Amino acid sequence: MKCMGNVRPNYIKTVGENLLRTFKDDFTGDFDENKELVRRYTNVKSKTIRNRIAGYITSRINGERRREHRMRGEDEAYA
Repeated sequence: MKCMGNVRPNYIKTVGENLLRTFKDDFTGDFDENKELVRRYTNVKSKTIRNRIAGYITSRINGERRREHRMRGEDEAYA
């Protein structure tokens, strides 16, 4: 079942993608950890914007994990 995606401004996605590309191994599926990493790796002063970037990164990581889990489940069913 597909769900509608979240609408986010391009600057949130751009900063989030750049952080994921640069520090991929540092980020996790935990919002609070990602929030601290965004604060450390950026110079964004607004707490709201930092939280939105951390939320975007968290949702991307958790989405990738869900896709990988579904793929493994499908592969095991046909093995």
